Amino acid sequence: MKEETVNYATVSYVASATIILLSAVISLSYYFINDRTLMSKNIDSAIARGLDPLSVRCSYADSKDIICIAFAASASSHQPPVSGKK
Repeated sequence: MKEETVNYATVSYVASATIILLSAVISLSYYFINDRTLMSKNIDSAIARGLDPLSVRCSYADSKDIICIAFAASASSHQPPVSGKK
């Protein structure tokens, strides 16, 4: 009978890769969940203070968010520029 041997190096590489992959997935999940929770709390705080919640949402958005681009364009067109001293 042929005796089977276990290649411990291969087993340890697979176990290490699995642990690294799982820790990366858990870390990214925690980051995005925490980010959304913080944004929700800040929006609630803005509503309580009477601020525009869309401006708080846009502070968390990336540069390709069409809603925030339109919001920024409309906000700058409706407000006159503020000068320093008159």
